[in-house]
Amino acid sequence: MRELEGKFKEVFSREPEIELRSPGRVNLIGEHTDYNDGFVFPAAINLEIRGLAAVRDDSGVNVYSMDFNEFKSFDINNDLKKEGSWTDYIKGVIVELKKSGEISKGADIVYSSNLPVGSGLSSSAAFEVINAMLFSKINGIDLSLREIALLSQRAENKFVGVNCGIMDQFSIALGKKDSALFLDTKTLSYEIVPLNMKGYKIIISNTNKPRELSSSAYNERREECETAVSILKKNNYDISSLRDLNSSQLKEIASILPEINFKRVKHVVEENERVLKSVEYLKSGDLESFGKLLNESHKSLKDYYEVSCGELDILVEEAMNIEGTLGSRMTGAGFGGCTISIVREDRIKDFIEKVGENYFKRTDLKADFYVSEAVNGAEIFFK
Repeated sequence: MRELEGKFKEVFSREPEIELRSPGRVNLIGEHTDYNDGFVFPAAINLEIRGLAAVRDDSGVNVYSMDFNEFKSFDINNDLKKEGSWTDYIKGVIVELKKSGEISKGADIVYSSNLPVGSGLSSSAAFEVINAMLFSKINGIDLSLREIALLSQRAENKFVGVNCGIMDQFSIALGKKDSALFLDTKTLSYEIVPLNMKGYKIIISNTNKPRELSSSAYNERREECETAVSILKKNNYDISSLRDLNSSQLKEIASILPEINFKRVKHVVEENERVLKSVEYLKSGDLESFGKLLNESHKSLKDYYEVSCGELDILVEEAMNIEGTLGSRMTGAGFGGCTISIVREDRIKDFIEKVGENYFKRTDLKADFYVSEAVNGAEIFFK
């Protein structure tokens, strides 16, 4: 924060008034289910975006990113256009906020982050949520955390152009320390579930393989699911989304759907059931059974949803070779990004050394590892 404050004074020649913090998120289990009205089980994590801001008397927005070493400026009153830059996430939020009330005040902001971009840990959602909080607050628009999350999702869907579900924004806005958030994305009802890890830690392993979500097969997978729902409706299935199916129906559905669509459906339906089991296992402290579900989830994402990649598979394989690892899987949209593993505390050093060494031998890429803690969601503080 001292470095941020120094940079803020250097760039804007004034004192900051507002402190900003927005965490990334890791999804414990429930992947590619959120846009299918399913269940997810994420937690806000101790990798985050930090910022300092001061309100302006005019409608100008001036933002400096310490990570990109880049200054950007625009005016709220102008017709805001997408430019393929990190500022699109701010602009998208402001465009959506304008629909909720009058936006007249801009801000000077400096941001820095230890949340790796393109890692599948939701740096974009973290950025959207904190900017939605900031600009709604300084313009006197009273929004609940739930409304902040929904507005941020709309910004990403409509302005940025990524057809994401609600999980990332919701968990970043409403996350709680030492807990995961069990979310029903159909009703937006949720439950805070304490994470009693009993001598184990969640290790996030970053492939460091470049991944661009908006140009990936993410939207394609969503379309394949929507196509499956449309076909099943025409065959007299009374459903509005894949959420309305259960695993006992998969055998009959297999004869109706094209193979590719059936594979997508199989993953989503069984993943929803894995989430429900996971919540119960964690509540009862059965970490071994939870770990097995992580392994099942990865296999399904690899074989049926086809969003894994060689680097993710290698990290999972190497993780499971370490004694004291209960389970491992890719997390996030896939095609690169990160894995999560449940690892016994006394094996963490060995895990990082051996998995990192073997991953480099097999890929020529250096993985990064983060010992994860669940933290509170995004916050702003007036100094």
